[in-house]
Amino acid sequence: MGDDVPLGALLGLLGLLLLLSAFFSGSETALMSLNRYQLRHKARQGHRGARFAERLLERPDRVLGLILLGNNAVNVVASMLVGVVAVQLGGQSGLAIGGFVMTMVILIFAETAPKTYAALHPERLAFPAALVYYPLLKITLPFIWLINVCSNGVLFLLGVRGSETALESLSREELRTLVHEAGSRISTRYQKMLISILDLEKVTVDDVMVPHNEIVGLDLDNDVGDIERAIRESEHTRLPVYRDSIDNVIGVLHLRRLAKLTTRTFTKEELESLLDEPYFVPEGTPLSTQLVQFQRHRLRIALVVDEYGDIQGIITLEDILEEIVGEFTTDPADDEADIVRDSPDTWLVDGTANIRELNRAQDWDLPTDGPKTVNGLILEMLETIPEPTTCLKIAGYPIEIVATDENRIRTVRVSRRLLEDDAA
Repeated sequence: MGDDVPLGALLGLLGLLLLLSAFFSGSETALMSLNRYQLRHKARQGHRGARFAERLLERPDRVLGLILLGNNAVNVVASMLVGVVAVQLGGQSGLAIGGFVMTMVILIFAETAPKTYAALHPERLAFPAALVYYPLLKITLPFIWLINVCSNGVLFLLGVRGSETALESLSREELRTLVHEAGSRISTRYQKMLISILDLEKVTVDDVMVPHNEIVGLDLDNDVGDIERAIRESEHTRLPVYRDSIDNVIGVLHLRRLAKLTTRTFTKEELESLLDEPYFVPEGTPLSTQLVQFQRHRLRIALVVDEYGDIQGIITLEDILEEIVGEFTTDPADDEADIVRDSPDTWLVDGTANIRELNRAQDWDLPTDGPKTVNGLILEMLETIPEPTTCLKIAGYPIEIVATDENRIRTVRVSRRLLEDDAA
């Protein structure tokens, strides 16, 4: 039969079969390399090729069966044609040479090259291929079904179960990686905001609350004149109201409610009638949980308490929002009071400075899994209140004690972090 067909026609048919083999091999890799989340996004946007590819990948065993069927059929026919051509050109001795040449041609042009291209540019090949495979699968479905029954039976015997291909939920760390990998597609500012949202579960109210000794409130044991002066000088719209000490909070005052009073002055009884019930939350509550609680109870301020019910600090909705978008209500002068540049490589830092805020403002990496302030961090390491000029190193940052009180560290000098290449 081969002697009746011109050699040129056989070579042309062989070239066509190699192109089909390259198409099957490349499209298989392209379909399996598609990013499933990008595919779903394009399909929802109405991309025709993406819609067909998504449908095919709902049952990958079927599309793989179709591709392998076509690829193997093409390669078998191509091998037969190579035998015919080899015999025509070199007789029986040409079969060995033809087999070797065909193996190399298939390996390079029908396997390695198309699969490499498909792995680098999966959408360019997968979407057009999906338009071909979808109707072809409908035509050959009975035969593909039989093949899959046999292959799934083998897998069942090997202990492989299930055929679900639904998208698995991404963990928080995987989402962080996706945001980082977005690169220029998302601005740096929005990347930081998204990362901050993902980190809300790792940050607790203890990390961002105003500590006990810095809470600003109204003491009903003071004179009315002192209370009025405190209200006029307040930078906040909501103030905790207490008797004697902040540990005895009786309510929270929204200053806007003072406008309801008909007189310019007020009595303590009138002020007390305007108070909202105090809202307490336990320390250690994740910010993500607290944000939901604020929304559910329609509140903006809460008092943080420990296991004994003692007040540890105060947390507001603004504090949580600033964790996401950065500070937008704080006076810059407040930050300057916590840290002052002492030299090109050193900074004077207040002992009460919050470690998380320092890390964010200075791009430092001081540990945040323990104490919340610089004073607490150093005391935890030394287990005593150090004398001035004492030096230590924390997370690679040389720290010198500058000033102390009887019960706390007032000021420290933090130097630029020492890295391995600095030491070299």
